Amino acid sequence: MTAGLPLAARTQGAAPAPLTRTQVIAAAKEIMAAARYATLVTLDADGRPQARVVDPAAAEPDLTIWVATNPLTRKVAEVRRDGRVTMLYFNANAGEYVTVAGTATLVSDSAAKVQHWKAAWASFYMSGPRGDDYVLIRVKATHLEVVSPKRHVSSDPKTWRPTIVDLP
Repeated sequence: MTAGLPLAARTQGAAPAPLTRTQVIAAAKEIMAAARYATLVTLDADGRPQARVVDPAAAEPDLTIWVATNPLTRKVAEVRRDGRVTMLYFNANAGEYVTVAGTATLVSDSAAKVQHWKAAWASFYMSGPRGDDYVLIRVKATHLEVVSPKRHVSSDPKTWRPTIVDLP
């Protein structure tokens, strides 16, 4: 049984041909969609990482990610102070994950809020997509780390280094 082994150890064996950059990015998008929830990591005023679970909208084709939040949250203040963020999407059922590093900005433009509104957010934002109790965090992905045994996106068997893609 391999369930208790690190992901890298479970991906050893006869390796298929390496995937192309396009294939790895496509796998990342599929994993992100399957995971639904993500962990958003920001940096507090002392530089300590602060992690919380978020329910992002589906990633755009260029891997821009939109996260809704209350404008009074710590994550808003942290993004305002330092836009470097990391997001982790983990699909436990498939033993796969995507780590997204990127730059976050705050977006309070009414049109953008309506455009990126997700119906599942309605119970958190009583005023809906046009309300002042809702702001978007736009994450522009710059770096992906991907592991998915079922999609043949594996990590190095010795170092456990995941498959990495840097984005423009």
